[in-house]
Amino acid sequence: MQLDADGWVLEAQKLPSPNCDDYAEPCATPLLVIHNISLPPYQYGGPGVPQLFSNSLDPQEHPYYAAIAGLRVSCHFFIRRDGSLLQFVPTTRRAWHAGVSQWRGRERCNDFSLGIELEGCDFEPFSHAQYRTLAALAALLQRDCGVTAITGHEHIAPGRKTDPGPYFDWARLSASLGRHLPEN
Repeated sequence: MQLDADGWVLEAQKLPSPNCDDYAEPCATPLLVIHNISLPPYQYGGPGVPQLFSNSLDPQEHPYYAAIAGLRVSCHFFIRRDGSLLQFVPTTRRAWHAGVSQWRGRERCNDFSLGIELEGCDFEPFSHAQYRTLAALAALLQRDCGVTAITGHEHIAPGRKTDPGPYFDWARLSASLGRHLPEN
């Protein structure tokens, strides 16, 4: 994988989200936060996630959407079950993925992190294709964006968030990157 000068991964489908802003200070993004998401819940492959991150989710399309259609959230990357990679926010801008959060005494993790959403849920394993894409993307972000630690949303917002969940295989990602994870 390759990252261009504007922070877009060349191999990713580019779907710019309006839900981002500039980092407070130009700095390295040492933290990579892994999440999971599926829209509608527990259904994969549809347009729900890209619609959520682009503020175009139709609240009439599914009963669950009525409660979340007004959210203004995003992530940098979304990895579908088939391993395909979508990018919503360049790595040079702050995505709105972590919410109220804390890592190593620092609050507001959006200020110094990159966010990856995996298409999935807390109740089933992720696909082999997702782990392959995630490992390649994480290696790129370590090399080109200053990522030094990788953790889950559940670790930076305990009690509030549970993703990527108990079926996420930290040992598998650790082995592919040659380092111990998660790093809290």
